[in-house]
Amino acid sequence: MQRAMVLVGVGLALLCLGWILLGPKGKAGLDPAQGARFALGREDAPVVVVDFSNYLCPHCQNHALQVLPRIKAEYIDTGKVRYLFRDFPFPGQAGVIRAGEAAACAADQGRYYEYHEVLFRAATSWGNLEGAALDRYLADLAGQMGLDQEAFAGCLASGRHREGVLADQKLATDLGLTGTPTFFVNGEKYGGYMDFAKWREALDKALAGGGK
Repeated sequence: MQRAMVLVGVGLALLCLGWILLGPKGKAGLDPAQGARFALGREDAPVVVVDFSNYLCPHCQNHALQVLPRIKAEYIDTGKVRYLFRDFPFPGQAGVIRAGEAAACAADQGRYYEYHEVLFRAATSWGNLEGAALDRYLADLAGQMGLDQEAFAGCLASGRHREGVLADQKLATDLGLTGTPTFFVNGEKYGGYMDFAKWREALDKALAGGGK
C-alpha cells in the first residue's frame, strides 16, 4: 500500500510537470467566476475569490485544510468574501473527475464544503482506486458524514454531474492555467500555495480597492 501511494505521488508529479511544460495558452476575455457551481459567502460580498483545485494536489490539500478555514472564519463568514470552487483535473485523471462528481453529489444534499474537505483528507486512501472500487469508497465517505448513502450512490452512478466537472476543466484550459492551486481574487491571478499571511495581504488589498 505504501509503495502504491508513492507511485501515485510520483505519477502525479510527472503529470503536473508535463502539464506545465505542454499546457494551454489562455484565451482573452474569460471570466473565471462565470458559471461556478459551488460557493461560500454572501452573493454581494465585495471580493470574489475563485479557487481552481485538484483533489490529488498536495498544495491544494494544504490550502483546503490549513488556510481556507482561516479565510472562511475571517473573511467569508464576516461577509467580506464570496469564495467560488472549481474543479481542475489534469488530463488522464479519471479519479479526480470522479471525486469532483462526488463533491457535486454531496452538494445535492447541502454538504459540498464538508465533503470537499473530506476528499482532501482521504486523498491517499482513494487516489489509487478506480471504477467500482472508487465509487464504493466515495459513497462510504458520504455515509460516514451522515449523508443519505443510497441517494448519493445513485447520484454518482447517474453521472449527471460529470458535465459540470468537465466544464470547469475546460475553463481552466481556456484560461491557460498550468498548475494547481490557482486563484483569482477580484480577477487578479495568484498561482500556487500561499500561507495565510499572503492571503490576508491579497484580500485586504482587494477590499481596499487595490485588486483588478
